[in-house]
Amino acid sequence: MQDNRKSAIEALLLASEKPLLLEQIRSALDNLESGEARRLVEELRSEYESSGRGMRIVEIAGGFQMITAAEFAPFLKKLFKGRQSDRLSKPALETLAIIAYKQPLTRGEIELLRNVNVDGVMKSLLDKNLIRVCGRKKSPGCPHVYGTTRQFLEYFGLRSLDDLPKIEDFSSLAEKQDLVEIEPEEEPRAEEPNALEKTAQ
Repeated sequence: MQDNRKSAIEALLLASEKPLLLEQIRSALDNLESGEARRLVEELRSEYESSGRGMRIVEIAGGFQMITAAEFAPFLKKLFKGRQSDRLSKPALETLAIIAYKQPLTRGEIELLRNVNVDGVMKSLLDKNLIRVCGRKKSPGCPHVYGTTRQFLEYFGLRSLDDLPKIEDFSSLAEKQDLVEIEPEEEPRAEEPNALEKTAQ
């Protein structure tokens, strides 16, 4: 087993649909020491990159995952051009960006920032497990506050929230990864004046 540990890790990563935590890799390899497990993963990752293979090993959401190399995306799009993907609408992406960068915050605070009703969008993001209720705000009514999930990190291929791009680049990141589709914007909330009107008052 000693000589096959790297190959075993490769097999584990290939078989897993989600990022594998270092603890899961250690456990599968008979409780291999943590430092040694990480060293083997990093060696394997370097080998994939230096040899120009079609696969890469990346660190996502606190774990490791095997993905296709970005430069081969055009070929994959041709192969899967008829496949329907579960992409985010533009309104959902905008709402998700607000939550990601300003969490934790309430539904009302999100609506004030977007100036639209977000009930449908919030339900969709909750159903996709991209956001979660992470507590209550100490204010009248004690409304729920929302934050992102580990699934959010996996969806965008991020190691942690520290890896978030600049907020103005968030939409271009999703479009580049083909994770967003354009849908009509929700109707503005009639009771809320827009930002221009607020400034004029």
